[in-house]
Amino acid sequence: MKNYPISIIIPVYKNYQMFYQYLKINKKFFSGCQIIIMNDYPLENITQPVKKIYPQAQVFNNKKNLGFAGNVNKGVKKASRKYVFLMNSDIVLKDNSFINSLDHFKKNKKLFAVAFGQIEKNGKIVGANRCYFEKGFIHHSSRDFNKKNSSYNFWAEGGASIFRKDLFIKLAMFDELFNPFYWEDIDLSYRAWKSGYQIIFDPKILVEHHHESTIGKYFQQQKILKTAFRNQLFFIWKNLTDKKLILNHLINLPKYFFKPGFFEAIIKLVLILKKRKKILKFFIKNDQDIFQLFEKK
Repeated sequence: MKNYPISIIIPVYKNYQMFYQYLKINKKFFSGCQIIIMNDYPLENITQPVKKIYPQAQVFNNKKNLGFAGNVNKGVKKASRKYVFLMNSDIVLKDNSFINSLDHFKKNKKLFAVAFGQIEKNGKIVGANRCYFEKGFIHHSSRDFNKKNSSYNFWAEGGASIFRKDLFIKLAMFDELFNPFYWEDIDLSYRAWKSGYQIIFDPKILVEHHHESTIGKYFQQQKILKTAFRNQLFFIWKNLTDKKLILNHLINLPKYFFKPGFFEAIIKLVLILKKRKKILKFFIKNDQDIFQLFEKK
């Protein structure tokens, strides 16, 4: 059996019936890879049921809840291979084409991550994304793509992408400030872009992904929206360095003083500024360099 330099990390939080069901489907594509299961629900030990399905898996049951970022970071540290494939528990593999991502890394020494095409419930393929600055905020959206060719991607989604492990760790991994979910993968990807690395989207590598099937089941919509806005502010305050754009953000910010999530963000400002100071040393690109990559794309 051929071994690949890939560690597949699957973070799990509750929703075990779905996870076990998909694990039974996916295991036939795991050959040659290290499989790490990270269970982030301390009240449930899943080692025995996982081992019954896939004995080769390494299972870690957290003694306390770490949130998505903390759970994934712990898994990355335990990985022994050169690349880490972060695969959500609600992913269904169609084949082992993710191994083809290794070709991209061999060709491009500046490549940080490869994002995969994700087939939604309605059959639509998502995963190609862009960024833009508008009315004081950095936003992201989906973009059109050529199904035959790879292209630059704004971020590598933390549930269906493969990363260089050494760079993942060097760039300070997922920031646990974003717990329990959202924007941590965008934050890390943006740091990678501004540090001179690249991210691509390969539409020929396809997985099935039912977005929010776990988050939507265990968190109320109000909590989800509140957390998403709070983390958007975290992201901007950590990473935005262009003086004109910062001024534009500050001018527009008062409109959102009473939006749910703003107060939770502002009380973390001192911590955010400390984190900002630590990562600025990596940046060699400015914000406009990144935005220009995705203009009209």
